[in-house]
Amino acid sequence: MQELGLQFLLVSFTDLFGMQRAKLVPASAAAAMAGDGAGFAGFAAWLDLSPADGDVMAIPDPSSLTPLPWQPGVGWVAAELTLNGEPMAQCPRRLLRRQQQRAAALGYELRSGVEAEFFLLSPDGAAIADTADHQEKPCYDQLALMRQFGLIGPLLTAMEQLGWGPYQADHEDANGQFEINWTFAEALTTADRHAFFKVMVKAMAEQQGLRASFMAKPFAALTGNGCHTHLSLWGTNGSAMAGRNLFHDPKGELGLSSLAYHFLGGLIEHAPALCAITNPTVNSYRRLAAPPTTSGATWSPGGISYTGNNRTHMVRIPDGQRLELRLPDGSTHPYLLQAAVLAAGLNGIERQLEPGPRHDNDNYANPLTPGQCQRLPADLGEALDAFGADTNLRSALGEEFCQAYERLRRLQWQRERGDISDTERRSCLDC
Repeated sequence: MQELGLQFLLVSFTDLFGMQRAKLVPASAAAAMAGDGAGFAGFAAWLDLSPADGDVMAIPDPSSLTPLPWQPGVGWVAAELTLNGEPMAQCPRRLLRRQQQRAAALGYELRSGVEAEFFLLSPDGAAIADTADHQEKPCYDQLALMRQFGLIGPLLTAMEQLGWGPYQADHEDANGQFEINWTFAEALTTADRHAFFKVMVKAMAEQQGLRASFMAKPFAALTGNGCHTHLSLWGTNGSAMAGRNLFHDPKGELGLSSLAYHFLGGLIEHAPALCAITNPTVNSYRRLAAPPTTSGATWSPGGISYTGNNRTHMVRIPDGQRLELRLPDGSTHPYLLQAAVLAAGLNGIERQLEPGPRHDNDNYANPLTPGQCQRLPADLGEALDAFGADTNLRSALGEEFCQAYERLRRLQWQRERGDISDTERRSCLDC
């Protein structure tokens, strides 16, 4: 901490709903926190605990220490949870590390990258912040991008200073929507950066009187926030395949190896259950299989299918190096996303699952028939039912985590589907 000039430390963990919880620790107390952790009342966060449970202790991982670019003198560190001195199975970051250990035992390391889209809104979240951003097709709009340079430029600079390797930023397909891309890495590093990125964007936007949102579908007529995830398995150090991209095979179909197709088979088979994690909110299902937006396309999948370099299916194969999973949205959990996708892919490898035929149709203009591909869940309730029934995925993730996550999400589903909307009142008051 002294080398980085830090006076305070945010000891942070991400709860089951993706909310970052933290305690601000002065440098003089940081050494004690390193061993004992920071204490939290677990019921006060989205964890499956009660007020009768003891303190949850957040044990920081020093390798994740990151200075806050927008708050000099303060550092952030990711933590993992214990309860009564024992590791908590429902800790998202620990869950990802367990999946990494499973992969490493097979000689694999997941490397991944995410495209975390976000909207810049008015402070109350009711409207696009830039009133001049109203083109019908605003994607890559240079003027709209540069009108937000006061935020996007410093974000790129911050990411460069942190060593993430940012390489481009653009205005996305919806009015007021943006994306910044950075270099892929091993999955835990990507998850830590993804978690930090969401906080960094929101905090730096607030400093400029803006509100940043990763909500899946804030506006019915506009394209929603995706979180397209790029995936490849590499040989671990010490293995015969160390440092090699094991998804690449110049002789394979579209340049991919049989290992990549078995991993893809796992994504296809477990897609309904994965939705409970990749698309975790009631609002998420307004983005999937949605009607066309003002720009002409939703850019989200409508069914469980894969393709080549074609953005209208659930999985795209952009080249012979990787898979792109287009299912997740902006509300997905940075750690649970990586853990669940890795668990599904490893199950496909272990069971030698085949993904079925590739489809190269325009799935928006000429969608596949129900007999050609399975449909995605229509709502969070269906996704949770699929998650509850997927014994292979649950076995890989661990039943203790699955029960905790499912219970909290079902409570959310029951609560939010009971809400009566303004539209419902307008249409039914005079019935």
